[in-house]
Amino acid sequence: MFFAATLAILIAMGLALARALMGPTVYDRVLAVNTFGTKTVLLIALLGFLTGRPDFLDISLVYALINFIGTIAVLKLIKYGDLGTVGHAPKGEP
Repeated sequence: MFFAATLAILIAMGLALARALMGPTVYDRVLAVNTFGTKTVLLIALLGFLTGRPDFLDISLVYALINFIGTIAVLKLIKYGDLGTVGHAPKGEP
């Protein structure tokens, strides 16, 4: 049963990687990379369960936080063109 779950996660990761490479827009690519990161979190947690090491769950939670912060940072960079500005309008708007 866990082999099937691992295989399903790996297939989903492959599909997300394909979407990240083919995505027609940059937002599709960011979403695919975020999905790939989420599937990686699931894979690390599953690996920790299978090996009987509960500390892998902590590692997967840290990876999930890094994935979330990275996604927000990339989206802010795409929208504003800069990570250091706060509250400025997007490019092309007053």
